[in-house]
This record gives sequence, structure tokens and C-alpha cells, in this order.
Amino acid sequence: MLQILLVEDNPGDVRLLKEAFQEFKTAHKLHTAVNGEEALDFIFRRHNHTDKPLPDLILLDINLPTMNGHQVLNAVKKAPQLKRIPVVMLTSSNSDADVNKAYDEYANAYVQKPSNLNDFFDLVGIIERFWFGAVRLPQKTS
Repeated sequence: MLQILLVEDNPGDVRLLKEAFQEFKTAHKLHTAVNGEEALDFIFRRHNHTDKPLPDLILLDINLPTMNGHQVLNAVKKAPQLKRIPVVMLTSSNSDADVNKAYDEYANAYVQKPSNLNDFFDLVGIIERFWFGAVRLPQKTS
């Protein structure tokens, strides 16, 4: 079963993505974190997340409370045991500076959030085909 971590503080976007992922054809479990600190606790299996699985894919918003998405991305990509986990920046920002910074920090993709439900469904279909279809994910080391 594929483990997906969605890091998003907007409850409306979380709800839309959960609905879209329900149509997912691949066996998966969607986990959520509402801020950067909770995301890193989940990813590094700290505090009340010690029993959580390592994600196969991280969908990461940039504008998060307590710690922004760039800080989370940086922490993940600097950790040898985590750096191969694909991270897709899924954000409302279309700033060239944010795009460039994300790729400089080794984001695997940068996607602007859709504005309506149908586009969310289309986006999840693209994620499914790209990340879980023809693309082979790296093997987990821990």
C-alpha cells in the first residue's frame, strides 16, 4: 500500500484532495499534517508518530504555520535516509522565486493548486499516473 503524506493547513484543500484521492485506483493511505512541525514529526517518526509509516510521496504546501514548506523540504532532502522520497510542492503560490527556491532545494515537482473540484480530480489523476504508474519510486532504506 502506498503511503502519501499531505502537508496542508487549509481544511478546504484537505477536504478536496481527500475526495479526489478517494477515486485513486492504486491502493494507498493518505496521511495529513497541518503544519511543518507535525510533518517533520511524522516523517522522522517522532513524538506521537513513532508508529507511522515512511511516506512514499509527500505533497507539501509552502505557506504553513510554525514552519514553512521550504523548511520542511530542506530538512527532508538533507536527511540521507529520506532524500529519495519524492516531494511535490503543491501550493497556491505562482511566484518565480518560490518555484526556483523549491527546485534549488531538490523538490521533485512544483504544482500550483487547482481552483475547483474538477481540476483537483484531474491533478490527482496526474499524480497517480506519474508517481505511481510508469515512474518507479526509490526503494525505502528504513
